[in-house]
Amino acid sequence: MADEAGQFVDTIETSNADVWGPIFQAQGQRYTPPQAIVIYDRATGTGCGTGQAAMGPFYCPADRKVYLDLTFWNELESRFGAKGEFARAYVISHEIGHHIQTLTGASDQARRQGARGAESGSVRLELQADCYAGVWARLAPQASKGGIAINRADIEDGLGAAAAVGDDAIQQKTQGQVMPDSFTHGTSAQRMRWFGKGYDAGDPGACDTFGARSL
Repeated sequence: MADEAGQFVDTIETSNADVWGPIFQAQGQRYTPPQAIVIYDRATGTGCGTGQAAMGPFYCPADRKVYLDLTFWNELESRFGAKGEFARAYVISHEIGHHIQTLTGASDQARRQGARGAESGSVRLELQADCYAGVWARLAPQASKGGIAINRADIEDGLGAAAAVGDDAIQQKTQGQVMPDSFTHGTSAQRMRWFGKGYDAGDPGACDTFGARSL
């Protein structure tokens, strides 16, 4: 399974580089991919401390690596109901979105704005990464040298994944109640909306969650 997952991750990472390279170049900048996408099982050391399966996929700005636990692929479908291969591609592209935020300085902006709550810098950062995943989905079929094919059913799978990992959906499933003051990623509706914004526009300029009055 690790080999299969590794091949899939490599394909999506390369596709993201094909999309983001020209976008950065058009702005007079150079896109540098994450140092690595690390696939691990149960626990692993990272530049941000110990990575554990319970944390889900994450990006560590200290070492500029994306970390993916193998068990999450199963949980994405069995626990959260997010089906389809594209749901995994969305997750990977979302985490690469966090790398892009490190390159652009948006991560620092989020830290200055505060870490928790429905309108926090953390939520705005996560929704922007969702939007960047949507930009990738829109541009990948044309930009990817490997011929990434994405259809409407794939986009529905991506929206389903975004909905499944909304703070409200996860809290309701795991705690039986929703607590907006503890949100870190945004609601299901917000995550779907911003992924859709990125996909519809195909332009990261549409992903200014920090300037948005309403999320």
